Amino acid sequence: MDKNFQEEFTQIIKFKPPLYKQRHQFVKDLVEKYKPKKVADLGCADCSLLRMLKFCSCIEVLAGLDICANVMQENMHTLSPLPVDYLQPSERSLTVTLHHGSVAHKDPCMLGFDLVTCIELIEHLEEPELKKFPEVVFGFMAPSIVVISTPNSEFNPLLPGLMLYRHPDHKFEWNQAQFQSWALETARCYDYSVEFTGVGHPPEGMEKAGFCTQIGVFIRKYPRTGESVQSEKPTEAVYKTVFKAVYPSLKDEKYLQNAVISEVIFTAQIMKHRLMSKHQEYGDDPERKSKFQPSMDCFSDYLGKLVVEKNMEPFVSGNEVHIPLTTIFSFPKVNRLCGTFEKLCKLVAGKITLSSDGSAVIFNIEHE
Repeated sequence: MDKNFQEEFTQIIKFKPPLYKQRHQFVKDLVEKYKPKKVADLGCADCSLLRMLKFCSCIEVLAGLDICANVMQENMHTLSPLPVDYLQPSERSLTVTLHHGSVAHKDPCMLGFDLVTCIELIEHLEEPELKKFPEVVFGFMAPSIVVISTPNSEFNPLLPGLMLYRHPDHKFEWNQAQFQSWALETARCYDYSVEFTGVGHPPEGMEKAGFCTQIGVFIRKYPRTGESVQSEKPTEAVYKTVFKAVYPSLKDEKYLQNAVISEVIFTAQIMKHRLMSKHQEYGDDPERKSKFQPSMDCFSDYLGKLVVEKNMEPFVSGNEVHIPLTTIFSFPKVNRLCGTFEKLCKLVAGKITLSSDGSAVIFNIEHE
């Protein structure tokens, strides 16, 4: 819904932070508590909640649904990856999709979600849509958690200037008893439990009015079987996809390889500079140079090992500086990116200059 319109009636009470931000923060706190991987926001409107949730590290799939395609299209660019996302890909995968359609219709693209949010949505539904809503969300989609928020009409007398509803598109606004009665019956029908809370505290002395926004958090009691989901899966899609963004991720071999190569070169450059400083300090004294110039033969026995021995040092050979891959692999970031030494060797092969046996990164001193 239009959050700016609603805030006109709540400025005198001065919710801090603004009421829509409190609702979004409530959802974010739930995400941090339950760590869902797939989250769908029904009635996503300007996509502001999705923009906040895309930064939650546990989420790998985000989907938005709204009946108004124009509002989504005006704001969908804010869900696109930024240049920094390509320069520093995340370790998780993330796909964001926006769909145009009604919450009264079933579509297979909405199956498999862990958390479904319906923030200030149900009061916009016509009576036929509201009747179909529970079956679509709780019966068909059947996520583990559903969050529904809606205005509390008992708070309306505290909002000066409000004549009937908080928004001209609202079809109804329930009091606390009405919302709880609907929510409890819905939870009973679809094997969910429900807890009631809200955001937007009333002024002191007016506690009976309740929260400005009332919230129901539904938790599914029993896991859903694959057979029951398949039996209800419609054969045709009814939603229209208006936006899709796949964020760069280190789970993608292409981005992982780029990140590993960059980190290997960065690490090797640091080690090379330290070695050259040491080399210049010792000069051409053979006895002193021998202390930090082990033979290349000593590296072959260590290939594939995770632990680098103390004598696995970089060395200078003629006009070349050799930085053993096993030494580079011992650095935490390289180790975390690759997982195994074999993976490191595979990712850098043919992409950076290595020694003839592939055991070390080589820099040419003259070119430097």
